[in-house]
Amino acid sequence: MRRAPIVIGATVAGTAGVLAFHAQAPTVPTATAAAVATSSAAATTPTTTTSGTSTKAGSSAVSGTATGAAIATQYGAAQVRVTVRNGKIVKLEALALQGNDPRSVQISGSAAPVLQQEVLAKQTAAVDAVSGATFTSASYMQSVQSALDKLGFAAADGSRATLQVPSGGGHGF
Repeated sequence: MRRAPIVIGATVAGTAGVLAFHAQAPTVPTATAAAVATSSAAATTPTTTTSGTSTKAGSSAVSGTATGAAIATQYGAAQVRVTVRNGKIVKLEALALQGNDPRSVQISGSAAPVLQQEVLAKQTAAVDAVSGATFTSASYMQSVQSALDKLGFAAADGSRATLQVPSGGGHGF
């Protein structure tokens, strides 16, 4: 009987803690129907400036910025803006990432910086998927490849993003 006050006290404290919890707003950009529609329009008419001529082995004279296509998944869409200067990918900006639920926000928020770093390091959209973030990885890389294609940029080794967004269920984000 001595445990009863401890159990009741712990239960009251735990319940109070749960009731006092306030979820935070996601900090990762999320795709909404309006944002994807607007972004899709922007994707068809990107702000692209190219100078010089591009070469198959590295696109050494390509410069400009382009918005990739919004690639939809069952967890939301991903869309990336890419900036290339003098044939080098210098900036990637995620305009939209998966965000249909808190888990998607968490996964895409963790995966996007890794994907960005890999693309900048390897200078191609053909990078490995982030483990546990298959949908985010595939849609991110497809959007990057779309933007690079608009700019006429080709990786020095000719590689292209090939990972496709998986179809079907499961939480393979």
